[in-house]
Amino acid sequence: MLPHSYTVDSLSQSQDLAYTILSSSTPSQISSTCASIHSFLHSHTPDQLRHFFSLTFPALIRKLFGFDDATATSPSQPPSNGWIDTVLLSDDPNLASTVFSLLSPNGTLFHSISSVDRQSLVKYVFPIERLPEWTRFMISSEAHARVLADFCPLFKGKVNEDSIKGSLYQIQLSVFEYYMFWFAYYPICRGNNENSGSVSIKKLKKFKLENWAYSIRGFSSNVRKSEQNLECNLYLRLLYAYLKVFVPIHDLSAHQMYCSSLLHYSNVNDGSIITRAEFLVNTLVHYWLVDNDFSPFPVNMCKSFGVSFPLCSVLGETPPTAGLGEVVKLFVKYLNLSTIAGNDVNESNSEWKGGNWRVLGSPIEGLKSREVLAVTPCARLVGSWNVWIQRPLYRFILRTFLFCPVASSMKNVSQVFSVWVTYMEPWMISLDGFSELDALVDSSGKNVRNEETESQGCGYSSSWEGYVLSNYLYYSSLIMHFIGFAHKFLHTDPEVMVQMVLKAMNILTSSKELIDLIRNVYTAFHSKQAVSGKPMLQSLYRYVPLIQEQLQDWEDGLCESDADGSFLHENWNKDLRLFSDGEDGGQQLLQLFILRAEAELQAISGDSLAQNLESVDSLKAQVSCLFGGHTLKPFSVSPEVGQRQQSRDDIFKPKKVGNHALGEIKYKGDWMKRPVSDDEVAWLVKLLIWLSNWLNESLRLNQAESSGVAPKWSYVEVSNDVGNVYGPMDTMKAVLGAIGGWLFMLAAEVLGLMRKHGVRVNLRMLASKKVVMVLLIFILFCVLKRTFGMLQNM
Repeated sequence: MLPHSYTVDSLSQSQDLAYTILSSSTPSQISSTCASIHSFLHSHTPDQLRHFFSLTFPALIRKLFGFDDATATSPSQPPSNGWIDTVLLSDDPNLASTVFSLLSPNGTLFHSISSVDRQSLVKYVFPIERLPEWTRFMISSEAHARVLADFCPLFKGKVNEDSIKGSLYQIQLSVFEYYMFWFAYYPICRGNNENSGSVSIKKLKKFKLENWAYSIRGFSSNVRKSEQNLECNLYLRLLYAYLKVFVPIHDLSAHQMYCSSLLHYSNVNDGSIITRAEFLVNTLVHYWLVDNDFSPFPVNMCKSFGVSFPLCSVLGETPPTAGLGEVVKLFVKYLNLSTIAGNDVNESNSEWKGGNWRVLGSPIEGLKSREVLAVTPCARLVGSWNVWIQRPLYRFILRTFLFCPVASSMKNVSQVFSVWVTYMEPWMISLDGFSELDALVDSSGKNVRNEETESQGCGYSSSWEGYVLSNYLYYSSLIMHFIGFAHKFLHTDPEVMVQMVLKAMNILTSSKELIDLIRNVYTAFHSKQAVSGKPMLQSLYRYVPLIQEQLQDWEDGLCESDADGSFLHENWNKDLRLFSDGEDGGQQLLQLFILRAEAELQAISGDSLAQNLESVDSLKAQVSCLFGGHTLKPFSVSPEVGQRQQSRDDIFKPKKVGNHALGEIKYKGDWMKRPVSDDEVAWLVKLLIWLSNWLNESLRLNQAESSGVAPKWSYVEVSNDVGNVYGPMDTMKAVLGAIGGWLFMLAAEVLGLMRKHGVRVNLRMLASKKVVMVLLIFILFCVLKRTFGMLQNM
């Protein structure tokens, strides 16, 4: 029991220090405050730090990430400049080193956090509105909140019922967990408020692939200077430092003692290496990759727990948070180092038997593939971290390609594309890419380099076959989705789209062994049974059940609507089509893309025309290499203007829309089926498209005029009885009948002309924001006029 004087003194000092932190905004004040925090932590024991972590530490988090009182109550409010932004803007390496020393995982603050957590002295309640979006919707339901702890290992032992508010639930975290939740949430909050400062796609004509393919720079919306020093990018330095210290990427078997049995596994925060590593990886995955995904967990896992996610109507067709590409790329690259370290181990100690994954001597031996996805995370840690990020990263990339708004900045898409191509080439990951961060983080000289991971960057070899097979959809189905994305956005910047498609093709064709593997798996996937007489296909056929399961699970709930410019069928996620010979196969769509790209580049012309056409020729060669045939002939450099315009208009047309051929539904073309633009009301577009379809079906405008023979008109016999003379009412009825008949005949003639000339009803123009605004102003004017009239009559 501490003396009362120590308690009072600690409370007073903690309050003063919290005030000092909140008032520190300039570089000199921040440096002085960091020194005061160091001094306070050194002079107090863990028992005396209770007041520091109750009062001072929350203030430190608020000031570090820039969350003021407004953003504390409203997550939609952008954070003000915190210490991280101040360090980045100041470009002062000394200030960056001072703040990094305070927050370093090997510093005094984290040692104090570890000591306090071991004694469970402090617990925090994390704001529900700052949780990942899928968690917020789940915890709002009492039935789902009760199973959240068992369903998601991240919240094991953290979900508690609020004793004050009754049936509401809250998330209670330790000091380490509380800090990491805020650390992961920071780029999400920044990304959600970055759209206002985003650059239009049309302004990025000079944007080249090499500008972003190898960059890991600051992502703050307030900093756009390419020359910004990485040493002052405090967030990336801290992220890499936390990953290095808390997440092991080699010698994973050395930590196997913590999960030697499924029955004895515990997710309690006992300070073990495995527990902290799992928590940190889980936190970053759910905040960055999953977040607003309406299918956040494997389908079979949800069924086993009896949990359903009715989130499609709430979070459907929502792209991931913008601005996460750089941090996700660093996160994925680091985790994939474990595939390098464990590559030889996996080859010698694991095998596939009958569609089941067996890691010899481990607790998951003999489990089916879907069970491996649902077992405790410690079991999945055996071999590498890759299994943890396969599904969420795939959906993160795919949702970006499918749901990217038409008028959005290309920078976010290019960053996500860079994450994808990096993930597809783990054999090209060299530790030299981490050398700059290593120099900034490892002041003690301790480095992640080791003999197991030193020799990299040598290209694909047969030792990576298991990696490609377990991530096969990245090399096949995702390629097809990206081709669709490239078709959709080709007109915005054809130079960038050609470079991106060329980069993806270069990866697939980088090795003949890789081409043969991808093609052989495709053949085995579409064969009804194991092909006899072909040992290679027989060995690959056992992977087909896993790939089929991944195809259904990883693309669960994702579909391209009628208004997003898609050209694939509605059941596109039920099959692989990269090597298909049909019109929606990879070869046909790539050739179509080449034709369109040539036409678009010809229209742009300019000084870079020759270089752009050279890139197209390189793309032709790669496509020919991938499909083993001849692709399109070179495009004419100087075609006639009329022919060029015609080729651009007719070069890409969806073959079918609904139950009708495109030529029969002329109203469903570049106008009706184009993506929703930023000057239209999205929900009104869908409503008017549906109404137009219904009117065209009801009025039979989807059918051509069947015959040129004029219809036979019926006639009316006039009575010879002239003695019956009626009054003016009957005369009025006769006149109105005649007018009605005339209008009916006129409508019939108009419909006949519309059918004859292929004219269709198109109400989509009414969804324009300008039209809606005019209607609203007119309605408001009428209401105000009527109101003033009533007031004057009173």
